[in-house]
Amino acid sequence: MKLNFTKMQGAGNDFVVIDSYSQAISLTTEQIRHIANRYLGVGCDQLLMVEKTETPHVDFRYRIFNADGGEVEQCGNGARCFVKYVVEKRLTNQHEISVETASGVITLALQNDGQVIVNMGAPQFLPADIPFIANEQSNLYTLALSNTTIQITAVSMGNPHAVTLVDNVDVAPVAEFGPQIESHPSFPQRVNAGFMQVVSPHEINLRVYERGSGETLSCGTGACAAAVSGIQLGLLSSPVSVNTRGGKLSIAWDGKDSPVMMTGPAVIVFEGQIDI
Repeated sequence: MKLNFTKMQGAGNDFVVIDSYSQAISLTTEQIRHIANRYLGVGCDQLLMVEKTETPHVDFRYRIFNADGGEVEQCGNGARCFVKYVVEKRLTNQHEISVETASGVITLALQNDGQVIVNMGAPQFLPADIPFIANEQSNLYTLALSNTTIQITAVSMGNPHAVTLVDNVDVAPVAEFGPQIESHPSFPQRVNAGFMQVVSPHEINLRVYERGSGETLSCGTGACAAAVSGIQLGLLSSPVSVNTRGGKLSIAWDGKDSPVMMTGPAVIVFEGQIDI
């Protein structure tokens, strides 16, 4: 079967986008892994599916699959690419849309300058909502790794995140600690591991080891989780500029139950067809 696709990227986080809105397309885990393979397929951090929704007053359904084939709840950089895609493909004539995800409905707005603003919803800190196994809710938790312990914040942005402070992201042990945090037994659904360096009250540097994909050049929900964690700890103030290896994102959050607003780019790289 030949499958048409669009390769996109948002701040270096790259995606293969499939139109399952105009026609019904179902992919197996092995097919998703093949498409995501950077040597044998197209190559991507995540595969995004554009689908019809049955939810009233919602425009589209948005499904996300990591490079390992596993479906996940949310992807912020992918959400920006999603609205860029449906507008460019004329699946909608609106520049602001509501989209159903596995973790709820989000709102996306494509700006005239090409930047996209995403209402990511309110962060969740209750351990059961992340999910994270802890005796009680806290701003900081101690996590035991193989040869050391680290301090983390735990938050859900529609998907689980653990954020740890580092002095310098360039020398942070992402390759060593990332897999251990991702698969830590305290996170029953695994977790995205963020490594945050505070530059100033309004700026951070960030690297993220993503659940099911490894380290990526950028992670939208990871940027939200890091900014929110820093604000909770009193280290940051909204808005926060997040420097990733793939580009810059802007995160705004007014605290408590307020939604997290993320602004960043979305770019179409190329169109193609792959035989699966």
